[in-house]
Amino acid sequence: MNIPIVTLSAINLRRTYQSHAVVQQVSIELKQGEVLGLLGPNGAGKTTTLRMLAGNLAPDDGNIEICGIDLFEHPKEAKAHLGYLPEIPPLYPEMTVDEYLIFAARLHRVDHTSIHVKVEDTKRRCGLSHRGRQLIATLSKGFQQRLGIAQAIIHSPAVIILDEPTVGLDPNQMREIRELIMELKAFSSVILSTHILSEVDSICDRVQILHQGSVVLDQTLADLKQQQFDLEAMFSRLTQ
Repeated sequence: MNIPIVTLSAINLRRTYQSHAVVQQVSIELKQGEVLGLLGPNGAGKTTTLRMLAGNLAPDDGNIEICGIDLFEHPKEAKAHLGYLPEIPPLYPEMTVDEYLIFAARLHRVDHTSIHVKVEDTKRRCGLSHRGRQLIATLSKGFQQRLGIAQAIIHSPAVIILDEPTVGLDPNQMREIRELIMELKAFSSVILSTHILSEVDSICDRVQILHQGSVVLDQTLADLKQQQFDLEAMFSRLTQ
């Protein structure tokens, strides 16, 4: 039997702001090919946790490893295996889609001989094949979200962190993004932060619920369904 490879390990993360503990004793383990849904009400500490996992914010305590590499002792090496889409996509509106993806590929140190192939493949996977020459400023919200995901996956990272990737999208666009996330499982592990419980129920393998900075649930969706627990009812009960 093949044992799943651990791609991300975060142990006892803690982060305070002005003596207020925003995140406390949060641990996350992600296995290859797994999609983890990170849930929680506003102010639960989800975005702070994701920023720490992405190496954009240092924890006060705790340890993070990406593919076995310590994120803070060897940040460049660890981040080479990491793709991150923050809640507000880091786009440059004056660039075209192609210009931006080439820029992102270079930042992620994609070999220059394969950048063109990577850009074209990533555009295809994200539904951007016919948008290469279009200015980012003229893209719809849905296509900007697709482009945000594209920059996060262009270097084929082992771990992909998506913070609210479907916020503000219409139902058709949300469905397309969900389908893309399901495709990403083939080569990556994914952490999906969202307020939409149906997204977690339909595409995630496991769910963690944060409340007041702590993990109050960490369980597979299969176990929850087997025990006939309703995710919405469970969320409401644990975050009251």
